[in-house]
Amino acid sequence: MQIEHRQAHHRFVASLPEGEAILAYRITSTGAMDIRSTYVPAFARGRGTGGALVEAALTYARANGHRVIPTCWYVSTWIAEHPEFQSVLTAGASGSA
Repeated sequence: MQIEHRQAHHRFVASLPEGEAILAYRITSTGAMDIRSTYVPAFARGRGTGGALVEAALTYARANGHRVIPTCWYVSTWIAEHPEFQSVLTAGASGSA
């Protein structure tokens, strides 16, 4: 699956036959990456698309020195299941929903 980073629009996108799957974020005034939402079209769910979007965003954050605020519940849950990404969380952020 190919994930496209549309940096100007603050989103990661996977184009699927069922439509676009999207992870939306914003960069805060402190430079943290606040991941606000993930969306996968209903008929495309359960195939790992959401996880692929989260992993792409967290890998980008890590590579670019951004700390992550997991505002989206799905991101918090995903990080709790992938402790290798705990280190990108901002102080006080939790990887558990």
